[in-house]
Amino acid sequence: MIVGIDLGTTHSLIGAYLDDGPQLFPNASGGLLTPSAVSVDEDGGVLVGEGARDRLLTQPDRSVAHFKRWMGAARETALGNRRFRPEELSSLVLRSLVADAEAATGVRPTEAVISVPAYFSDAQRTATRTAGEMAGLRVDRLINEPTAAALAYGLHERRGEGRFLVFDLGGGTLDVSIVEMFDDVVEVHATAGDNFLGGEDFLDVLVAAALDDLKIAPEAVERAEMASLRRRIERLKTSLSQAAGAASVELVAVGRAHAWSIDEARFALLAEPLMQRLRIPLERTLRDANLGPSDLDEVILVGGATRMPMVVRAVSRLLGRLPLRHVDPDHAIARGAVVASGLKARSGTLKEVILTDVCPYTLGTDVVRQDGSGGYHPGFLLPIITRGSTVPVSREQEVSPVEERQTKVEFNVFQGENPIAEKNVKLGSLLVPIPAAGPNVDRGVLLRFTYDVNGILQVEAKVKATGATHELILRQSAGALSERELRDRLAALAELKVHPREKQENLALMARAERLYEEQLVDRDRLQAMMLAFRGALESQDERRIRHERSAFADALADIERVR
Repeated sequence: MIVGIDLGTTHSLIGAYLDDGPQLFPNASGGLLTPSAVSVDEDGGVLVGEGARDRLLTQPDRSVAHFKRWMGAARETALGNRRFRPEELSSLVLRSLVADAEAATGVRPTEAVISVPAYFSDAQRTATRTAGEMAGLRVDRLINEPTAAALAYGLHERRGEGRFLVFDLGGGTLDVSIVEMFDDVVEVHATAGDNFLGGEDFLDVLVAAALDDLKIAPEAVERAEMASLRRRIERLKTSLSQAAGAASVELVAVGRAHAWSIDEARFALLAEPLMQRLRIPLERTLRDANLGPSDLDEVILVGGATRMPMVVRAVSRLLGRLPLRHVDPDHAIARGAVVASGLKARSGTLKEVILTDVCPYTLGTDVVRQDGSGGYHPGFLLPIITRGSTVPVSREQEVSPVEERQTKVEFNVFQGENPIAEKNVKLGSLLVPIPAAGPNVDRGVLLRFTYDVNGILQVEAKVKATGATHELILRQSAGALSERELRDRLAALAELKVHPREKQENLALMARAERLYEEQLVDRDRLQAMMLAFRGALESQDERRIRHERSAFADALADIERVR
């Protein structure tokens, strides 16, 4: 079975294209949104999802979230006595999603289409594929999130041509893309974004404002208190998004309870620097596509952070129209990935659609430039494939040696937009021998870059004088795991005790109760009594009793949360 997956910064979802259309699968707790969080027990057991997110408060040294922002980097996170790379943490989330899909359908998925921000670099895309492989999935296809959004809105089923701007603001990343539709082709025409801007950054603004108003230094707040404070202020942010006016919250910091309130107008004022950052990719995307707001047929908002009124106002004002928002912004990318998985499986209920991606960054090599006085200056970037080029794409450029005594040329391959080559990301290098200078010797080299939909870059250099060709294939980017490292990491992951799906639900409920106990001073005796009763049910190994106690326990915890 092929599944579609939205591997998000704050939440992840999974689904498949079934006989009755795209369907998202619930997790063990019954919800569609699985928090992208991982926690490791003292005995080495792994908890994923809501329970892991609750443990950010009760066991912060053994829990982590928001690791999508680190994808593509050789960063490691210590959880207990183990260290994990971002792709390993993501693979644990993917394993949990796969178990949810198997529970819903009775079939274990073997292949997946995973959505990624259009602005993800090659290193980040490679890390995403690696995460899928670690989770036992074949990932032949990554779909850009704006393309997924277009599929979720059914734009591929419209007749005629159209241009649509997709504004995707999730928990940790921003993507702004222009998608064109023509002759059953869905093409990302231009894209820009910010891999470090999302709902979490708006939450940071509110947390900083609360601490400042309460005259509390951030460093004075313990880690567990900060996790609790962020969680409560996140609920306040949701309240501000759902209704105009003010919202208030009870906070616990430095051992004392505090009341804090803020209105949407002040929140918008505090977040103005972030709003300025939102505008930059939007304006750049229009500029790259050589379009104005009036050239767009529709504007689509996706991503949970687009629920904030200030974001809706800003996009509407800048583009002069109200955006489409009728598909749940938290589900849109996942639904689109599911449609893409159906297309890949060639579901009989789907019209064949061609999906094209774009190269998110410029690819080029370093060259020497000559100034007006005849002086030579090395280290400038020569763009060969420019950002926004539809892939697969192949471009050729002729270069020649500067010095007559040169017998070889080194081509360094870079990815990025800076005119100075070394300020971009170096992907690799290719050393090419050339003939010595002489009469009628053409010492030029034809340099061809070919970039495909799988993120593989082929660099080919052909020496004109001899016809000799030299090739470099770049499948991995800096920070990616080697084949041996990948085998070692897979072996280590196989030793982890990932709790079964039915046990995850029980552990998540206990973690939720522990989090509530730490967050408040009231109801503590009641919480302890309920935890003891549920633990007794678990020890009985009576499945009927466990189900009954679990339902009652969950209802009681929900009541406590509602009155807080």
